Amino acid sequence: MSLTVAIIGRPNVGKSTLFNRLVGKRLALVDDTPGVTRDWRAAPARLAGIDLTVIDTAGLEEAFDDSLEARMRRQTERAIEEADVALLLIDARAGVTPLDQHFATWLRKGKTPVILLANKCEGRAGAPGLYESFELGLGEPVPISAEHGEGLAELVEALLPYVPPEETQPDAEQDEAGTDPEAREDGKPEPVRPLQLAIVGRPNVGKSTLLNSLVGEERVLTGPEAGMTRDAITVEWTYKDRPIRLVDTAGMRRKSRVDDKLEKLAVADALRVIRLAQVVVLVVDAEAILDHQDLTIARMVLDEGRALVIAVNKWDTVTDRAGTLKQIDDKLQSQLAQVRGIPVVTLSALRRQKLDALLDAVLDIYEIWNRRVGTSDLNRWLAGMTEAHPPPAVEGRRIKIRYMTQVKARPPTFALWVSKPLDLPENYLRYLVNGLRDALDLPGVPIRMLTRKGKNPYAEE
Repeated sequence: MSLTVAIIGRPNVGKSTLFNRLVGKRLALVDDTPGVTRDWRAAPARLAGIDLTVIDTAGLEEAFDDSLEARMRRQTERAIEEADVALLLIDARAGVTPLDQHFATWLRKGKTPVILLANKCEGRAGAPGLYESFELGLGEPVPISAEHGEGLAELVEALLPYVPPEETQPDAEQDEAGTDPEAREDGKPEPVRPLQLAIVGRPNVGKSTLLNSLVGEERVLTGPEAGMTRDAITVEWTYKDRPIRLVDTAGMRRKSRVDDKLEKLAVADALRVIRLAQVVVLVVDAEAILDHQDLTIARMVLDEGRALVIAVNKWDTVTDRAGTLKQIDDKLQSQLAQVRGIPVVTLSALRRQKLDALLDAVLDIYEIWNRRVGTSDLNRWLAGMTEAHPPPAVEGRRIKIRYMTQVKARPPTFALWVSKPLDLPENYLRYLVNGLRDALDLPGVPIRMLTRKGKNPYAEE
């Protein structure tokens, strides 16, 4: 059990910078513009032997209506409720502001312990603000510099009173893998790694609503405003005893339309999530199905070798359902013909309709994406394919395909040993890929076919 700490404060005091510093990765978007962070996000960290779950939150605003700022504040309140300790961050160079004083008063009335951090204390410019922060009534402030990593030792000392005894065991009692050596001798199976599932799509198609409906709580902000999500928000979750790491991403518009700096950072973060994912759910709007940008995102996912599921959201608003399904099938056949059999699930995220069908499709495509085929089966299949349709001849001599094997899964990747690999036409490789997909039941996942020159590496000399 780790200690959960929530980083809170008014906008633009360095909360996301401190979050990135503690977790050791640039997970949160950082910019000088106030209000970059909107949803709270959590990540594991280890600081001087203390296991932490660090929560980055939106900037606190004094708003209590239905505005975006008020919804952000409610998300921050939920993060504070889940935390063992709240880290109130102020900008020492700007000094204590009325907003700092307001929220310090509010935090003192709560049940969550608060540690006051005075950020940007490198050099002498932050000294006046550091001394001024005593008036907030939260005890002695801890001077830090999130950008330069100063003051972390003092932060550890402030956290120690809240750490359970078992969390402060020195690292020397663990092996290099970070696990108690005796714990591996109890015969228990290794824990199943979470399935990495990313939700992507254009802005305002219902990605965040889908995540909230799947996990059964208002985990991320939703609303009529396009571009609500900026940071990629990760949620640990379980479906049918299978752990899933679910990631909501920012909406991805056409590259030519993205000129705002923050939107560029958000889209880059979404691309990073796609590269790290195993299965990607592309959410499309039932009223504008598979337009140019949808197809561009789908090709991007497939080019990265990820398994793809298309979720047609807002299906409850569609009147001509048969015609819409025919339209989807035609576009997939014409625009994504290189990957046949991509699963398509119609649903309503807002009404929580057919969510189980989506998740079952995700698990099924994940199994196919991980599938391995025996070498003997592959070569029997290859003999039949080359006999039915031999490779073409080049300069009067027919190209010979001597051997085939699967070199990796995720996605399924196969190697062909060919007499003239550079001369084997692309259309013949497509013939083999399509035949392999049908014969060995590999629908809907990208298949990579590599050519090698030389003899069968496994043949006896």
